[in-house]
Amino acid sequence: MTHVKALDNAIGPGSPQAGEPGLYLVVGTLRRPHGIRGDLLFEIETNFPERLAPGTFVFCGEKKIRLKITRRRDNNKSLILGFAGISNPEQASKYSNKVLYVSAEDRPPLPDGEYYHHTILGLTVQDETGTQLGIIREIIETGANDVYVVSPDSPAKNKEILIPALKEVILEVNLEKQFMRVHLLPGLLDEPEKDE
Repeated sequence: MTHVKALDNAIGPGSPQAGEPGLYLVVGTLRRPHGIRGDLLFEIETNFPERLAPGTFVFCGEKKIRLKITRRRDNNKSLILGFAGISNPEQASKYSNKVLYVSAEDRPPLPDGEYYHHTILGLTVQDETGTQLGIIREIIETGANDVYVVSPDSPAKNKEILIPALKEVILEVNLEKQFMRVHLLPGLLDEPEKDE
């Protein structure tokens, strides 16, 4: 059986420039300048903050401005980051409240059975018999486990299905063939009412 855990959010960049990554992952948000050296308070939104080490390149804001991390230190539940070319609070303030990304190509590998959100979104979902149920359009993070929102792939099927990411439900994830095979627990599908 496959245990499914999806991590990190993904943002597509539109049309990347030559040499730029094709997909970016959100790792957090730069909040405000901190101190006199141009450092910034960073709100962590990644499961892998250890990858944000000095020497790492990140991309900032909608324009995906490339920055190199030069300093890093922990600060309660956040980080304080310094970047090459940013040496005072005035320069740092230009980056306040901007989302920080890393290239999806640089993401750390996950243990077997764990997947990044962007690799799960768009998968076709089928039940144990091979009947196609729809496509994963959204992932809801509940705390206990993720829930996959499966939208119907045809207008004839008009109800979304909520699939919990549990080992007894997720039987197979095949990223190469872009499908997920699931065991539907009782109540996951609306059953037609029986006349008595």
